[in-house]
Amino acid sequence: MTDNPDIIHHLLDTRYSRQVRFEPIGEAGQTKIMNARMVLIGCGGLGTCIADMLVRAGIGTLVIADRDFVDESNLQRQILFDTDDVARNMPKAEAARKKLKRINPHVQVEAIVRDVDAISIGDIVNGADVILDGTDNFETRFLINDVSIANSIPWVYGAVVGSYGLSKTIVPGKTACLRCLFDHAPSPGTTDTCDTAGIIAPIVHMIASVQACQALKLISGCYDDTEDTLVIFDVWKGEYRGVDMRHARNQSCPACGKKQFEYLNAERGSFVTTLCGRNAVQLSWKESHTINLEEIAAALSGVGDVSCNRFLLKFIAPDATITLFADGRAIIEGTDDPGVARVLYSKYIG
Repeated sequence: MTDNPDIIHHLLDTRYSRQVRFEPIGEAGQTKIMNARMVLIGCGGLGTCIADMLVRAGIGTLVIADRDFVDESNLQRQILFDTDDVARNMPKAEAARKKLKRINPHVQVEAIVRDVDAISIGDIVNGADVILDGTDNFETRFLINDVSIANSIPWVYGAVVGSYGLSKTIVPGKTACLRCLFDHAPSPGTTDTCDTAGIIAPIVHMIASVQACQALKLISGCYDDTEDTLVIFDVWKGEYRGVDMRHARNQSCPACGKKQFEYLNAERGSFVTTLCGRNAVQLSWKESHTINLEEIAAALSGVGDVSCNRFLLKFIAPDATITLFADGRAIIEGTDDPGVARVLYSKYIG
């Protein structure tokens, strides 16, 4: 944000005037928004919509961290990207930064093109007022949850698939955290992904709108308006529920109760090994999993060629070949980049 008082007054009177006239925010709240630093982890469907709304709202600084590049299948719902980004193989974070600067040149937008893991996340969220979840997997969300609690930074969880989505605001020390709600990440292959179950854009916009609104409440000084609720939508069925989470905080929670940051300390989650000479990466899990290969094969059958026996599943997709074992371990052929391997695993296995 600029320090020039003339420009600030001009923005309050023009670009942000309708937001200033909204009584809960007002000029004082808008000034706080213009001085805030937010970190968005993941810049896909949710992330692009959140980023667009926050930049138009006048957020001071938006940091976007994403490990992926723009693919043609993204264009149906990821609103900051276009066909040229696909043709140029643009990283999502950088493509989003360029679009957002054209939308609002008064906002500082920083693009970080890298995998968000236990090593990198501390630097990425440094100085953040709020962290926003635009990810597609529980491992990264539990990592965000850990770093949020360890550094007392509020964050807003969001997830979408098909026509279904949910969101919750997490304020360390005041609300239930993500691990109070979900003690363990689902086993690989047990949850739908956008590639196996599909997704429609309206649910993306609905959940992203909830997340952006909650973030604006937190940074504009309207914390009392930030409800401790798990919001659940199914836009296709026209269903909405708000589940009261005020009594869900668990004193035995590994994260917010015991302060055992298993994901931030890399004690849980996945780790990768580049396989020499094979243009392949092995992704393994520190905790044990037992997965149903036949069920995963059935889910993937409409996406690519699948073969399966009781030992392993082999899936040939347009962008990779994945061999999945019953313990959740996988070998991803077609890349030697650990970040790309994680993207492909999340994309197809979950």
